[in-house]
Amino acid sequence: MTTEDIYAREHEHRHQHGSEYKTYESHQSHESHQTYDLVGVGIGPFNLSLAALSDGAPGLRTLFLDAKPAFSWHPGLLMEGTVLQVPFLADLVTMADPTSLWSYLNYLREHDRMFPFFFSERFHIPRREYDHYCRWVAESLPSCRFDARVTEVEWDERDEVFVVTHRAADGALSHVRARQIVLGVGTNPVVPEPLRPLLTPAHAGRVLHSSDYRTHRARLAALADVTVVGAGQSGAEVALDLLRHQDGSGAGGPYVRWLARTPAFAPMEYSKIGLEHFTPDYIRYFRALPEERRERLVREQWQLYKGVSEETLGEIHDELYERTIGGTEPRAALHPGVTVIAAEPSRDSDGSGSGSGSRGDGGGYVLTCRHSEQDALFEVRTSAIVAATGYAAARPAFLDTMAKLVDWDEQGRYRIDGDYRVALDASVSGALYVQNAELHTHGIGAPDLTLGAWRAATILNAVAGREVLRVPERTAWTTFGAPGAGVAEAGAPEAGVAATETAPGAQSSGTA
Repeated sequence: MTTEDIYAREHEHRHQHGSEYKTYESHQSHESHQTYDLVGVGIGPFNLSLAALSDGAPGLRTLFLDAKPAFSWHPGLLMEGTVLQVPFLADLVTMADPTSLWSYLNYLREHDRMFPFFFSERFHIPRREYDHYCRWVAESLPSCRFDARVTEVEWDERDEVFVVTHRAADGALSHVRARQIVLGVGTNPVVPEPLRPLLTPAHAGRVLHSSDYRTHRARLAALADVTVVGAGQSGAEVALDLLRHQDGSGAGGPYVRWLARTPAFAPMEYSKIGLEHFTPDYIRYFRALPEERRERLVREQWQLYKGVSEETLGEIHDELYERTIGGTEPRAALHPGVTVIAAEPSRDSDGSGSGSGSRGDGGGYVLTCRHSEQDALFEVRTSAIVAATGYAAARPAFLDTMAKLVDWDEQGRYRIDGDYRVALDASVSGALYVQNAELHTHGIGAPDLTLGAWRAATILNAVAGREVLRVPERTAWTTFGAPGAGVAEAGAPEAGVAATETAPGAQSSGTA
């Protein structure tokens, strides 16, 4: 059953049992006359987590807006067989409130899948099911509204509220007022500079970001040669999927080339102690470091959040092993340590680097590449290019009207405190929060689903001005900073810790 079939069946179920679900229609007519305590812009997993955790919180009025017609999470990469890289407990709510109605386990119960899930013995769930779980929550919560594209956020100094303007699918404009705003607008696909001139309609479907891979998957699989650029999980999954379009002897499907800047196709760090970098303890340590050290750490820790799952690397190796039984040469090539420095359309009509012929490719591309360790240049001829080169936070255009009220850092990024509150001008009494825009201030856990519910609970408590949900004091066995006066390692008697000079900004985990 495809993702579209699942959604269609869910829609039919809601049509037949609509009275079981909350609706928000009755609130729309008078929304402009009330002030919300919190308005969320964007409904991805992180703001959806906040919407779920705030559902039913006494005294809080919340609204979450999104331009899409319905919830969707990386639809271009929802391929069968792909799974989340975090355990199912890292759902929208469980790590902050395991009793919530919006947990993944309750989703299984509501969809009569508890016994099948139990027998499947899964800890990492299918990505398609996570998407469907989030969609179920988003469609059930009365605070979530889709087809509502936010076009402007202003600060009304007289009434001391934010005014949020949003446009419906039919073009109608609406305004809502909020004391506090949280941005969960996600991140934008990043494409290397040499490939950007090729992102035009003339090259559509043949030069693309991996976020659009599923849309063009069939066409890519029919080409002679496809080059995947990027060493992360998305690049590995695209390369694996294309390999699987080859038949058992390696024929059929495209020649698959995988290029990566990293020195190796390395597995993601997944040891139990290593994963403690994705805890509130590590965030507190990281935030206290000087900016230049934070920048260096994010670059050095790529394998903690940009590596590939060991299982996916193993599957790629298995595919290549099967393809080469009997001495057959693989129709694939893996090149780490390589940077694409130039790209242009090929002058011939082939575009195949494998010698297999055009197969109706309609022209190809020439990539000029540099091997970093050998400092050697070489060319690649290919029929299509998939850039699995990640995502980055960007300032949304709807903030332009109040950009002067934001205290940007030297690189034009938000300054963000421990409650995920953005530093604003002193004239603004309201609060602006962000989710997944704090890699530079909070570290590599910013895009990770593991910390989503905890971060949402932290923001919720700040918005409410009280403890709505208890957050843990200590979350890691590791002491990330040097112990100083009065700060002991976990389990160590305080008298056994000698006071030593502490480097500026160094901080032991577990402290505020």
